[in-house]
Amino acid sequence: MVLKAGTPETSLLRILFLGLSTLASFSLAQLKVHVPTGLYKLEAVEGKEVVLPAWYTVTRQQESSSHTREVSVLSWFFQQEGKELTQVLTYFNGALSSNPRVSLVHPLPTRNVSLRLEAVQERDSGTYVCSVNVQNGDGNASVNHDSKSIELKVLVPPAPPSCSLQGVPYVGTNVTLNCKSPRSKPTAQYHWEKLAPSAQVFFGPALDTVRGSLKLTNISTAMSGVYVCKAQNKVDFSQCNVTLEVMTGSKAAVVAGAVVGTLIGLMLLAGLVLLYQRRSKTMEELANDIKEDAIAPRTLPWTKGSDTISKNGTLSSVTSARALRPPKGASPRPGTFTPTPSVSSQALPSPRLPRTDGPPPQAVALSPGAVSSSVLSRMGAVPVMVPAQSQAGSLV
Repeated sequence: MVLKAGTPETSLLRILFLGLSTLASFSLAQLKVHVPTGLYKLEAVEGKEVVLPAWYTVTRQQESSSHTREVSVLSWFFQQEGKELTQVLTYFNGALSSNPRVSLVHPLPTRNVSLRLEAVQERDSGTYVCSVNVQNGDGNASVNHDSKSIELKVLVPPAPPSCSLQGVPYVGTNVTLNCKSPRSKPTAQYHWEKLAPSAQVFFGPALDTVRGSLKLTNISTAMSGVYVCKAQNKVDFSQCNVTLEVMTGSKAAVVAGAVVGTLIGLMLLAGLVLLYQRRSKTMEELANDIKEDAIAPRTLPWTKGSDTISKNGTLSSVTSARALRPPKGASPRPGTFTPTPSVSSQALPSPRLPRTDGPPPQAVALSPGAVSSSVLSRMGAVPVMVPAQSQAGSLV
């Protein structure tokens, strides 16, 4: 049972503790609590068991009384620096209560009131106070009280350290071997040694026993080997090791080249990735812009009965489809040639021109095999004015 500071139970125990101390000064009986001579400080190893030895004695006069009832109240208190007093064990009116891992070495009633702590932790370090109260049984109210304190310090063995190599180990350079334990109480001291076949033990100033560093200067291939660091305090020790392989100039160049090549390769790979991502982003933005700005193509307003311009952009041989067709039901005469539209124009119908009552146009000399104008008139053809075309390709 733990009584925390500020609770009514703690206040009551304090009053009882002070009251018993005051009454003890008026008692005729003498009670004395003892601890081993000079044992005011006790050390224990973390995780182990420790016994805080304590016992009490009474005067001959008190022992001769047949009505004496010993160990009326027994208490063990624990206090750390800067913190309140707490109770870890109490025996009152035959009832015993205590914290976990806390017990008495001997069962009561007995004058040996030693305290046992099991599996101690670093947080168990502090001051332990043993208080014994014995009341007379002859009807008097006199109470005998005494107390003694023991300071306990829990030691922590060094945790396994970590070893590392600082520097590039090639011939003629300097390197540093580092060693550090994450937890140790008291603080660990560090020692370095080189294993066989060329065993060696190192000392200052190359060795720093507090920081755990070993500086090796102007190293050579003969200094290659396994180096062991030992972290040690008064409780125990633990160790780690590191392998030193001193390289010659050629090996160092190869290693340096490999490192530089790796770094360059990583930089190039990162650059390619960034370039690919940027290009993908640009293409995506361009596609989005095209989709937003695109306009549907217009359909040219060509009508079915309009004239068609030739491929070279000029008008030529524009005729009427109706003039080129023979009359309905008439068949072409033998030896006549049915004119067809020029190859450079499409045979689309053109607007029909009005007929005139004037004299017929004069015949034009035709080349052999061509159809005369009179024949075309009889066939119902209509004369058409063809615009002249200049050499530049424009209409006149």
